[in-house]
Amino acid sequence: MIKVLVSGSGKMGREVLTAVARQPDMEGVGCVDGLTHEEYISVPGSELIPFGSDPAVMISRVRPDVIVDFTTADWTPKLAKAALEAGVRLVIGTSGLSDAFKRELEAECAKRSLGAIVAPNFALGAVLMQQMARLASKYYDHAEIIEMHHEQKIDAPSGTSIATANAMAEARGKPFSVPPTEKETIKGTRGGQQGGITVHSVRLPGLVAHQEVIFGAPGETLTVRHDTFDRVSFMPGVMLAVREVMGLDRLVVGLDRLIDK
Repeated sequence: MIKVLVSGSGKMGREVLTAVARQPDMEGVGCVDGLTHEEYISVPGSELIPFGSDPAVMISRVRPDVIVDFTTADWTPKLAKAALEAGVRLVIGTSGLSDAFKRELEAECAKRSLGAIVAPNFALGAVLMQQMARLASKYYDHAEIIEMHHEQKIDAPSGTSIATANAMAEARGKPFSVPPTEKETIKGTRGGQQGGITVHSVRLPGLVAHQEVIFGAPGETLTVRHDTFDRVSFMPGVMLAVREVMGLDRLVVGLDRLIDK
């Protein structure tokens, strides 16, 4: 049995707890959240499990094999420090993590021969969308990304859109061409740029996670789009990562690295 501690008790955290409880080879042993004052949390299909606010204390209390983290970029480094010091593997889906943190995490994992996975998106369809966009990038000079998320998402653009743009530019071997805008009547209307790809962010109630990549050429466009309507769509990817991280001795960035291996 893989003993799993979930970091974060919001919508994603609770979805992960529920998914873990359904796996025959996993056990949800606890939940940690810096804002809680409770000692136990209920999980559908399971009994009450330990709940606490201090990562080091919770790790010592429940002794997990893996911690799954969907929280904030401020909390994740504190959690990671406690986990690595205790020899616990990490699966991280938190958005907005700095490059400096990821470099430090990579170095610590290598030093300790400890596995960790960081992924901007755990939906298998989103990974396929990125792969299709990477393939098309070799044949087009112009591309834009529109990413759409719920109104409570705190960062923009999304980690998925940044990862997609980086992968597209890498596959193309040079930045995309950006059509000039002589007059921007409302500042910021054209969005931001990553690798010559203009990225637009939408935040609205009713959305979950959506992204489309639009390629343009004379006389045609090609659109690759992925839509997430429920957080349950992320769970197969999260469960895959929990199983795979047990056999890793280093940091792996991106779910595609697990699917393509």
